[in-house]
Amino acid sequence: ERMVRINQLPKGLDDLEFIVPHNVHVILIPKVESAEQIIELENKVEDLKKKHKIKNDIYFMPIIESAKGVMNAYHIANASKYNCALTIGLEDYTADIGTQRTVEEKESFMARSTIVAAAKAVGIQPIDTVFSDVNDMEGLRKSTLEIKSLGFEGKGCIHPRQIKVIHEAFAPTNEEIEKAKTIVLAFDEAKQKGIGVVALGSKMIDAPVVKRAERTIKLAVQNNLLEQNWKLN
Repeated sequence: ERMVRINQLPKGLDDLEFIVPHNVHVILIPKVESAEQIIELENKVEDLKKKHKIKNDIYFMPIIESAKGVMNAYHIANASKYNCALTIGLEDYTADIGTQRTVEEKESFMARSTIVAAAKAVGIQPIDTVFSDVNDMEGLRKSTLEIKSLGFEGKGCIHPRQIKVIHEAFAPTNEEIEKAKTIVLAFDEAKQKGIGVVALGSKMIDAPVVKRAERTIKLAVQNNLLEQNWKLN
């Protein structure tokens, strides 16, 4: 995929004149604060696609970087069917709310949680901001595990060496995989027997638990930690 970051709107609309005809797949849109900005951008992209006879879809990834953007996150996420993800830029966000970024990251907890909720509500991916210290791999790993626990599905990179650490942090552990397999198999067996309520040990298994387990299985397969046909083994 080819992703291009444009300038802040409205100046970024001029960038579209060049990038849309040159096989772009995703447009990264900085400092988004309203749904209207996304709608205006989508209209411009559609006009350029018609002009240049482009058939393929071009997707958008808005970046939330202000208090106003955070408060409008759901409307921004829901503004276009071409939104594929929602992300956050914390350097500008913390400056906007008048604070500093810290190692503990407490100052961004609310904003990050809001981004996750907004993205999940409309069925797109929440992507976390970059980790700026390219030499601190342990700090990157810790940060990625923390934002994973908030519900983020990815994290930005500013250096190739960060990719492996982020992939490993998002990949499920062996313990998580085995637990997920047990849950999915127990649920499958219950369905075959026509049992509506499933118990695993002392805990009841309901639809949200199964959904979470199925997601773990999917991630394990994608990361080559589990075979696609694992149920047959």
